[in-house]
Amino acid sequence: METTPQSPADEKPLMLLLQPLFPEFAAALAGRYRFVLAVDADAAAAAVARVLLVPGLAPVTAEHLARLPALELVAGTSVGVDHVDLDTCRSRGLSVTNAGPAFAVDSADYAVGLVVAVLPRVAAADAYVRRGRWAADGDYPLATKVSGKRVGIVGLGNIGSRVARRLAAFGCAVSYHSRSPKPSWPYTFVPALLDLAAGSDVLVLSCALTDETKHMVNREVMEALGKDGVLINVGRGGLVDEPGLVRCLRDGVLGGAGLDVYANEPAVPPELFGMDNVVLSDHRAVITPESIRGALEVVTANLDAFFSGRPLVSPVQL
Repeated sequence: METTPQSPADEKPLMLLLQPLFPEFAAALAGRYRFVLAVDADAAAAAVARVLLVPGLAPVTAEHLARLPALELVAGTSVGVDHVDLDTCRSRGLSVTNAGPAFAVDSADYAVGLVVAVLPRVAAADAYVRRGRWAADGDYPLATKVSGKRVGIVGLGNIGSRVARRLAAFGCAVSYHSRSPKPSWPYTFVPALLDLAAGSDVLVLSCALTDETKHMVNREVMEALGKDGVLINVGRGGLVDEPGLVRCLRDGVLGGAGLDVYANEPAVPPELFGMDNVVLSDHRAVITPESIRGALEVVTANLDAFFSGRPLVSPVQL
């Protein structure tokens, strides 16, 4: 890739990349910006770069930022920004953007899909039939329904509010826990996470990972959710004490789980593989062709706004 700094005659603004762009992003943005991988950028390019574009969840460290004295914007392509050193960004007065609501619909759909997969044991029954056990051993054991369950949602933002609306249509009683009440929503606010878990059959995690929310779902919360309770996580793996989750599932403290995210991706605790009360996927709740197009629109709008001096479309509050 080209590594010379932008000259006044250049029409395309310089953009540093933390890692190569997704093909869809590259095709849409290639004609508008001049891209240089940060690892390949020479001192001259690093000295004048104003924007760092971060495809996916590549970590943005203080060391990365220190190499870029002219940096003004860290532009993310994800919703979560726990991979970005926000303290350094804050101290330097940098702006940070994310994908805004681009992935919210798909994430909410997927969260509901996990609820439906776990409670009636859809995945386990599918495997039972495929192994020929229906003919050999008879019907798969009875599971439970989704309709009418008490659902607690942690984080009633873009994703959580959509999960709430979808599960309310199943006749579920929805309550939520967040940093503050959301008066515009008709759901019950529960100030303490432990109380939310104790009053729920299903606990859905759709909040951001921060220092305050790391391992917020610990053994005490899982015990409160109970032996028939189900944990659904489409947020971040670090929200949950993962070794504790494995133990609670193994020991029958918790009834089941639907997990799309993990503490040390792509590593998944191998103990989960043999549990038929657990449904696993590979951090794909947000990834559909439609959501990628939506994220591209948000990222493009943020870049256009930055270079034209207009307010950013999806700024992260630091």
